[in-house]
Amino acid sequence: MTSLHRSGRAPVAAPFSSAEQIRQEQRHGAHNYEPLPVVLARGEGCWLDDVEGRRYLDMMSAYSAVSHGHSHPRLVRTLIEQAQRLAVTSRAFHNDRLPAFLARLTELTGLDRALPVNTGVEAVETALKAARKWGHRIKGIPDGGTEIIACHGNFHGRSIAVTGLSSEPQYRDGFGPFPAGTRLVPFGDANALARAIGPRTAAFLVEPIQGEAGIVVPPAGYLAACAAICRERRVLLLVDEIQTGMGRTGRFLACEHDGVRPDGVILGKALGGGLLPVSAFVATDDVMQVFTPGDHGSTFGGNPLAAAVALTALDVLFDEGLIERSAELGAHFLAQLRTIRSPLIRDVRGRGLFIGVEVDATLISARDLVRRLLARGILSRDTHGTVVRFAPPLVIERETLDWCVGEVRAALTELEAGLCKTA
Repeated sequence: MTSLHRSGRAPVAAPFSSAEQIRQEQRHGAHNYEPLPVVLARGEGCWLDDVEGRRYLDMMSAYSAVSHGHSHPRLVRTLIEQAQRLAVTSRAFHNDRLPAFLARLTELTGLDRALPVNTGVEAVETALKAARKWGHRIKGIPDGGTEIIACHGNFHGRSIAVTGLSSEPQYRDGFGPFPAGTRLVPFGDANALARAIGPRTAAFLVEPIQGEAGIVVPPAGYLAACAAICRERRVLLLVDEIQTGMGRTGRFLACEHDGVRPDGVILGKALGGGLLPVSAFVATDDVMQVFTPGDHGSTFGGNPLAAAVALTALDVLFDEGLIERSAELGAHFLAQLRTIRSPLIRDVRGRGLFIGVEVDATLISARDLVRRLLARGILSRDTHGTVVRFAPPLVIERETLDWCVGEVRAALTELEAGLCKTA
């Protein structure tokens, strides 16, 4: 490893080696994940150490959950101080941290009310419930007959209802039956949305940029066109900003690139500052009026510990200029990646620090490149074997990004040489 990513710190005291811990996890854990062979034990900023003391550059940020960097001092301080005061009460009572958090969410999104929950998929489910009840109570669709439209290639989570919206066969295989009342349209095609909307359509759920599909950026103006269609046809526009929000694409919300204010926004991941699961559904009064006491709830949603950390996470984004950093450094990183000349690369795309490198899947799997990068001290992840995702903490430095580009170039050169030997 180069000096840039050598830890210089003593390994974390661990009862087992990496190999032993991986074996133990494989023996006792469900096999619903296939992690890369590294056991991480400590993190700071955009760097992670494994149990043997090897240092890695985090180019994934836990799918944007660690946008502020690992162990951000201000966030850790908020977590400790609040945990020592009050952590969980349930929503059976008011707490003194939630009101300011809700107010900040509505201020930043330009919407009226926020409903706090824990995980991203829980926030998506909340949005779907709101849309269905709005469709029935406000729009007048017969009860049980509302329809939700989503996009091919979407990823909104893995609950039963949300899995029913997926177009990925593996995500659906064996998990049916799924709730009725869903329809899929091509992503990036506003005309397809217009054709799909019918009298029972309550909402259109969409990611501004599709993450799990491979950092798919729609044509300019797509979201604005969808918003206009939804307004004209009296359909709710619900934007899933779980991965793209909180500055990831160079704006607080990715939908701001198209000048769109949706009827509802779904936030998560980075909202917890890399420390806690915190998510929220934020929407207009028109949408939120469908909820009355007892209609929906979450034991941990809006707890004072989560509210305090999330409020600090929002403040840090602006106080430290992380959104502007994402825009500036993302443009630089994207441009530098595009200078790599390799027959293995088909495309490099993205916005802000949300970038995908698509490989020629007839020659290599994106997992091959991910493993080469791991050996060089860079943590990334592939999607569907075709795209390597890069979404580092927004605190990353330009020098570090430039070093990463050099390592990507070197890893591709190694893969090309291997292909030549086998040809």
